[in-house]
Amino acid sequence: MKDSNKTVQGYVASIPFDRRLYRQDIEGSIAHARMLAKQGIIAEGEAETIIKGLNSIRKEIEQGKFQFKTELEDIHMNIEAGLFEKIGDAAGKLHTARSRNDQIALDLRLFAKEEILKTVDKIKALQAALVELAEANKAVVMPGYTHLQQAQPVLLAHHLLAYFEMFQRDRERFQDCLKRTDVLPLGSGALAGVPYPLDREFAARELGFSKVSSNSLDAVSDRDFVIEYEVAAAITMMHLSRLAEELILWSSSEFGFIEIGEVFTTGSSIMPQKKNPDVAELARGKTGRVYGNLMGMLTTMKSLPLAYNRDMQEDKEGLFDTVDTLQSSLDVFAGMVKTIKVNTERISEAMKTDYILATDLADYLVKKGMPFREAHGVVAKLSEYAAGKGKNFRELGLKEYKKCSPLFGEDVYKITLESSVAARNVVGGTSPQQVGKALTRAKKLLKE
Repeated sequence: MKDSNKTVQGYVASIPFDRRLYRQDIEGSIAHARMLAKQGIIAEGEAETIIKGLNSIRKEIEQGKFQFKTELEDIHMNIEAGLFEKIGDAAGKLHTARSRNDQIALDLRLFAKEEILKTVDKIKALQAALVELAEANKAVVMPGYTHLQQAQPVLLAHHLLAYFEMFQRDRERFQDCLKRTDVLPLGSGALAGVPYPLDREFAARELGFSKVSSNSLDAVSDRDFVIEYEVAAAITMMHLSRLAEELILWSSSEFGFIEIGEVFTTGSSIMPQKKNPDVAELARGKTGRVYGNLMGMLTTMKSLPLAYNRDMQEDKEGLFDTVDTLQSSLDVFAGMVKTIKVNTERISEAMKTDYILATDLADYLVKKGMPFREAHGVVAKLSEYAAGKGKNFRELGLKEYKKCSPLFGEDVYKITLESSVAARNVVGGTSPQQVGKALTRAKKLLKE
């Protein structure tokens, strides 16, 4: 029977992972004690003794001297037991007008608020690195791709700023998530509220919350804010994974567009020439575990009746893992992007053998009066002809151009990579003028 009890104790215990919330748990308990004293529910002296004991426990935990016990199940009971050892029966007054249900909801919200702000800062650091790389290479023209086939020329800075925009949306998602996380659940009790004259607004101010929850049943059973963080994290990791894929491709021998700093690559155990983009590959792989944490949380919550159910103990490990995975990925990417060296010669060489200016030739004919669909067909035939001759567009003679359309003139040779990007001078386009404005806007957003 004892073995069975130990098995059950280990199964239901959350202390191996929720000990991470010790700081939030103590912070919430201190605010609760102050509020109880303010309302005359406990004596001022009792609150002072409780607060002193809690601060002592926090110090012991941070010094590694506090002994966590599995049989006490969770962070709340471990701290409460420690408080009894320190101050005696006065510790029993702390749990007045409080349940572990609203206590853990509070701890998680405090944790999530802190991590949202940290995440936003780390996203900004990566955005800053992208802007720096774009600024340093704002005159570099590179092939833009669709279907991983060369499509039209774009500025490298324009390409990099596309990721800036993705991460800007991620920042905004986390900031929006913060609004719904910033709600105090303390005072909801187990599910029905509490029969004491609490000052919940005072507790909210003490803990830095902008508002208090409106429904006690919802407050103790709501984990939308956890799911929202994991949704925003999953989207951010997806963006990191897309960037990772391009860095992996661009740093390959076949592309050779960039070189990633050695500290962010590894060698092979048997091939001494290898310089593997392992950091980018790992981020691509870790995206899957963040997706998994999100799906796990959605599945846990999908059939739970009101109010609290023990299933919700499963909310923490996935959240902690997502926070750690996302933030470490953002950190390494910000560092990695700063080490990237651009090989402009290889990029230029890559565009010499393709027909990346085909759309510009079609637009040329349109400006001469030809309908676009007809111009599209003419340039398709021209591309097929050039490929058959083993020539690029610039190597074709004017007579060869005129065989496809008499509208071609000497000015067709004015179409270049540089003229192509310069022509796309619309808001959001790849022209140097528009990319300059985009860089200015990006720097402004980073200061906000």
